[in-house]
Amino acid sequence: MTYTTRLYAILYPNTSLIASQLSPEEFAKHYISGSTRHYNGKMMFAEVDPNFRNEYFRIDEAIKDVHPHENGKPKATKFICCYRVMEHLKLSAIQNLYLTTSEGYCLKLTAGEYQEKSGESGTLRVYAEIAPLRMLAMARHSFEEFGQYITDPKNPKGAPALFYTQLELEEEDFLKEFDANPMLVSPIPGLHPSKLRDAIIELRNKRSKPLKGISLHSTFEKIPYRIVQGGFMFASAGESLFFPMPDSHVIEDMNYKFWKHM
Repeated sequence: MTYTTRLYAILYPNTSLIASQLSPEEFAKHYISGSTRHYNGKMMFAEVDPNFRNEYFRIDEAIKDVHPHENGKPKATKFICCYRVMEHLKLSAIQNLYLTTSEGYCLKLTAGEYQEKSGESGTLRVYAEIAPLRMLAMARHSFEEFGQYITDPKNPKGAPALFYTQLELEEEDFLKEFDANPMLVSPIPGLHPSKLRDAIIELRNKRSKPLKGISLHSTFEKIPYRIVQGGFMFASAGESLFFPMPDSHVIEDMNYKFWKHM
């Protein structure tokens, strides 16, 4: 049987470029439950143009070893590179983004145009860096501006490329609820509510400060997809690629199993 050889860029829980003869849905299930390497949690990956080449990656060399097993089963994974993948991957080569639950259910996202919503300018937002950085940050930057700030070559605390998302936060509602109940469960899993409150107050009082790190790790394995706001963004210096997240009711209609576990 003839299989198509595909390229996948793993974005979470690790970063790597992989060649595979599995479809995206089969690849997701294999990574979550079919491999001898144990992993239990969500997974995110992008399908990459199979014609993409960069001298940093030994793609052609790896593909020569991608062929079905003796029993006829397709080759599931051939690791090409596990280091500095993001900075050497052209955004134009990224075709689709796939979100996978810990049960192996997969949701396909396609790229779309990012448009800033009216009334959001100047508001505080929480961003979860996913790859290759992993911090949680609060910033005044718009969704797109945040990625450009982090990937600015002049930023000594940034990176050449970044994959990240924005998390839902109604700051006024949160502050009122926290004042009424200091034992309030944080709207962002893994982040103590008092740390979130302190960050909001600090940035409100220091208008000249555009950004504040609020956690050394975004703990994305604890963050449910349902609190992702807007979608996911790839950024590199001067470039952005946005993958909008459908509304919850749309996801329920198009992929009930994923919706049930998101």
